[in-house]
Amino acid sequence: MTIKNLPTSCLVIATFLYSCSATRLPAKKQVLEPLRLTNQYFMNNWPDPGKTIVTNRERPSNIWTRGVYYEGLMALYNIDKQKKYYDYAVLWGEKHKWGMRSGPTTRNADDQTCGQTYIDLYMIDKKPERIKDIKASIDEMVKSDKSDDWNWIDALQMAMPVFTKLGIVYNDTSYFRKMYDLYNFSKYKQGDKGLYNSADHLWWRDKDFDPPYKEPNGEDCYWSRGNGWVVAALVKTLDMLPKTDPHYNEYLQDYKDMCTAIIKVQRSDGFWNVSLHDPSNFGGKETSGTALFTYGFAWGINNGILDKKTYNPIITKAWNAMVKESVHSNGFLGFVQGTGKEPKDGQPVSYTSKPDFEDYGLGCFQISPNSSLQ
Repeated sequence: MTIKNLPTSCLVIATFLYSCSATRLPAKKQVLEPLRLTNQYFMNNWPDPGKTIVTNRERPSNIWTRGVYYEGLMALYNIDKQKKYYDYAVLWGEKHKWGMRSGPTTRNADDQTCGQTYIDLYMIDKKPERIKDIKASIDEMVKSDKSDDWNWIDALQMAMPVFTKLGIVYNDTSYFRKMYDLYNFSKYKQGDKGLYNSADHLWWRDKDFDPPYKEPNGEDCYWSRGNGWVVAALVKTLDMLPKTDPHYNEYLQDYKDMCTAIIKVQRSDGFWNVSLHDPSNFGGKETSGTALFTYGFAWGINNGILDKKTYNPIITKAWNAMVKESVHSNGFLGFVQGTGKEPKDGQPVSYTSKPDFEDYGLGCFQISPNSSLQ
């Protein structure tokens, strides 16, 4: 096993966008321009990466929202080796003493999100303190018989890559086995019959949205960003997990089935709605889910898993739409739904609306094209 491609999130789309001239996608320089612009806007607004986040209450800046931003930043650093990106990420880790909000005993996937960046930074400079706490947290879960922690689908993106990365770093398949136990619970056991609908190949966000819950149009509720989190989790896992893993093919099939389902509901303008099966329920452009889907599709094309002729136009339309419609001239990112768990949360979503947290949407956007510029 190798760890040469740990922070590949940003690379998948960017390589794709750069290499597919037949679809008239922008050149690498043009792809990097909006990534640099939006990232600089954020870094200018948050010169101190340890500063607490104040919304409805005050929170430390190593929570999941900021963790997703740093996933994106490390992905950007992978294709645009600017020292200031690396330094900004290291300072974030140092400000938090490489720890998690709830300490090294936490089992909360949201709190473990920061570990993805900590591990990436450890692989660049192997200072033990960078992964001491995240390893302790995950090791306790590996030793435990408890496997019902991931009872909402966001958890898959927040924590699956951490288990996979640690398994590779330490050449220890026990991390992979525990990861599947947790995934299996989410997919098959949480709620009535699991959170994955094998008929529609999409996920309910949590048990509150199991049938008989319905959207206003009578369809099941499939939240865009929630399903985007799952796509991202599967991509990051498949990109690192050895193909000999006994569950690799299941992850791969779930990924392919989801991609097939998601492309059917893309908007004509290139975005996806916050509700995948009810465009009338708070319908409109939404950047974070669109970015995560774009990332997932590009990775599949780059790895020969998805058909280029089918997915190239979809990715082209999505990327161009986000750059044209979401990115402001000063780097602010519009059409990002605020935090929540369903279409009605975090509204309104518009070009000028500012979500309650301005970090995770940017992280999704930074991830979205970079997997194509590897």
